[in-house]
Amino acid sequence: MAFSADEVYAIAELIRRQRGGAAVVLGALSPRTRNAQVELYQSGDVDFLVATDAVGMGLNLDVDHVAFAQEYKFDGYQRRRLTAAEFAQIAGRAGRHTKDGTFGVTGRVTPLEDPLIEALETHQFQSVKTLQWRNSDLNFSSLDALFNSLDVAPTRIGLAKAPPSVDYTALGNLVRDREVFARAIEPRAVELLWQICQVPDYRRIAPANHAQLLGRLFLDITEFGHIDEKWFAEQVRQCNNMNGEIDTLSNRIAHIRTWTFISNRLGWLANPTHWQEKTREIEDRLSDSLHERLTKRFVDRRTSVLMKRLRENAMLEAEITETGDVLVEGHHVGQLNGLRFVADPAAAGQDAKTTKTAAQKALSSEIETRAERLIASANSDFILGQDGAVRWNGDVVAKATAGDEVLKPKIILLADDQLSGNLRERVLLRIERWISYFTETELKPLIDLKSAEELQGLARGVAFRIYENFGIVPRTEIAEDVKALDQDTRGVLRKRGVR
Repeated sequence: MAFSADEVYAIAELIRRQRGGAAVVLGALSPRTRNAQVELYQSGDVDFLVATDAVGMGLNLDVDHVAFAQEYKFDGYQRRRLTAAEFAQIAGRAGRHTKDGTFGVTGRVTPLEDPLIEALETHQFQSVKTLQWRNSDLNFSSLDALFNSLDVAPTRIGLAKAPPSVDYTALGNLVRDREVFARAIEPRAVELLWQICQVPDYRRIAPANHAQLLGRLFLDITEFGHIDEKWFAEQVRQCNNMNGEIDTLSNRIAHIRTWTFISNRLGWLANPTHWQEKTREIEDRLSDSLHERLTKRFVDRRTSVLMKRLRENAMLEAEITETGDVLVEGHHVGQLNGLRFVADPAAAGQDAKTTKTAAQKALSSEIETRAERLIASANSDFILGQDGAVRWNGDVVAKATAGDEVLKPKIILLADDQLSGNLRERVLLRIERWISYFTETELKPLIDLKSAEELQGLARGVAFRIYENFGIVPRTEIAEDVKALDQDTRGVLRKRGVR
């Protein structure tokens, strides 16, 4: 539970990364989009629903736990903490009458106080002292009479006059327009103006801008008997675009809901049936597109399917493709590189261990098969990189590090635990044999130089220094030794390739 679209989206994005995805419910969504998101949660495709308090009104869901990610909200007048009754209305989404539910807070919210928790658990709240009230017996004989009837104060104890609402504010803005004021003379015109003021501000724009739209409707109807159809058609046409991201589609839905509402008002359009069907069709398509964008952004289908199978305690099917891709239930969870499994970072999370376990059977068999092939491979299938990595058919399978002797490196096998016992030892032995072959082949002159029996004394020392330095030594480092060599000894070194 959060109380702003930005916070809802941020939480949903976090859950998508860690647990596969979440459905979202906001008051700004159309009923169709909201219901589609709820169905995404109810069907089990995702385990989480992130919502504003819109979820606390009229939605009965299979919720186990309600977590408050925020405890303050803007109520249209001020930012304030939720009342105990509001906490209860939202927390009451969990459990319902068939089972117990739980409620709590997330890490960034101060733990709820004990008295508040007790009130929520026992349903004990302060009695309602007053109710907001607005006069419904309106007088349309004139604008002054309408305002006076709207401003009537309640006479019964326990009723308080309601604060100005959107329609009252719109009326106040409209009567400042000279042309609107001039036409709102007759009772029928005053009543029409009030009906137009009650068009909802789905777009949530500035009151003056909302009043500008309402003024256009009033002037059209009072002049032509109905709204200008060409102008209305253009407004609807601008909404008929399914492209764009979440915010863009949400904005178009807010607009088309306005035109849908207007088309259903009796006598406002010359051809209301046509426009009712047209606006409803566009609203439905926009709602479906918005649901698709929300799902694409906040649901990782791969992870959500795996999570659903895990909840069902089903045996997960795993396979490894020819290219080494490891699939669980057809979804990519990692790559088998050589003799090691590398998990897909996108498949990480609380249940990553379970999905990896599901892949172990397939991995174990494949790694053993690869090990046997490596043991039987020709020397040409191996290469040694400048970074010391030993590659077999392109995959890194071992690392050469410093050993006791310069040309006898220590080999570290890079393989998962599935490769064990005698088979692991045979793989390591095969790589060590190849390293010996590679060294003896590529560096034969060095090895021959070290083992040359005809070299004695200083000549043997020079040969060893060259061997230790992989075939090249700065002459300045052994200048005295070289100066002491006689011509015959120099000749022996020359035959061994030393210059």
